[in-house]
Amino acid sequence: MSEIKSCSDYTSKYNSNVDYSALFGGTSDSSSVGNTNMLSDYAAIKNGSYGKLMKAYYAKQDAEKLSGKGDTSQKLALMKTNADSLKKSADALNDASLWEKKKIKKKDVKTGEETEVEDYDWDAIAKKVKSFIDDYNDVVKEAGESNTKDVLRNASWMTGMTDKTSHLLSKIGITIGKGNKLELDKDELKKADISSLKTVFTGYNSFAGKTAQKAAGISNAANRASATYTNNGTYSKKDSSLTSSKIDKEV
Repeated sequence: MSEIKSCSDYTSKYNSNVDYSALFGGTSDSSSVGNTNMLSDYAAIKNGSYGKLMKAYYAKQDAEKLSGKGDTSQKLALMKTNADSLKKSADALNDASLWEKKKIKKKDVKTGEETEVEDYDWDAIAKKVKSFIDDYNDVVKEAGESNTKDVLRNASWMTGMTDKTSHLLSKIGITIGKGNKLELDKDELKKADISSLKTVFTGYNSFAGKTAQKAAGISNAANRASATYTNNGTYSKKDSSLTSSKIDKEV
């Protein structure tokens, strides 16, 4: 998503009585991932240092447009599909068997001789991480083009959480590129310490765990918004507002 606006600017336009403490439940770059200090994060937002994290809208998508027009049912369906895929790939990284050593056949590049060693299946790990990153980037792209407030809000929280974890991600070959999309260096990933990888990808409060939660929030927001279209194709803003706070309590 691009053209970040501050969290305070966002909430001034949309006074939806949301408990924003959920925003501060993200990851950190220490072993106690997820145990962030809410008060210090709030202070950081107040003084403007978190302004760049809250990419809620493109410049062309001003408040008037958002309040009067929603996404098409087709776009919402695609958003839900992408978000569901992201949750699935994030959950797959939490599979304990992925992080167990296995008997792996390795070939000597000079002699061509194969030997069996006990090691982590780095190819399988890299494949699942790549799938997760591809799904993450699809969600960021679609959300950045969305006109649905709750989709934007949940996606903004997700990218903000990712930015807060950027230092830890960089240690395992993952960086944040243009448009808040993730970029993977597979060689660096395979060189990373296994404990760092498990910190990022396993557990409810890990980066992948928190991303799965945000993906579920985006999926539910898209699904809820699609249900507010009437039979004649018009968008019912009233119906959407009746349920707008539910997903914020879930993520």
